[in-house]
Amino acid sequence: MALSIEDVNRVAHLARIEVTPAEAQDVLRKLSGIFGLIEDMRRVDTTGIAPMSHAADVSLALREDVVTEIDQRELFQTVAPATADGLYLVPQVIE
Repeated sequence: MALSIEDVNRVAHLARIEVTPAEAQDVLRKLSGIFGLIEDMRRVDTTGIAPMSHAADVSLALREDVVTEIDQRELFQTVAPATADGLYLVPQVIE
C-alpha cells in the first residue's frame, strides 16, 4: 500500500494533530517502512503451520485440585448478623 503526503496530512487532521511539512515527511517514511514490513510478512508461506496462542511455547504448571484448608463456614457465620441454611442474609437493596 503506497501512502502519500496527503494521506498523512488527512490522518493528522482527523486525529487533530498539527504536523509540519518536515514532520509529515518523517511520518510518511516511517509508515511506509511499517507497511513494507507488513507486505513482506504477508508474502511468507504459512501453509501447514498451526496458529499459536502465544509467541513462546508456554504451558501452565498444573497442580492437583485438592482441599488445603479446613471448612470454617460455621465459625465465620457465628459473627454474621443473619444466616439461613448456610447462607448469609443481606437486606434487599433493589426493589
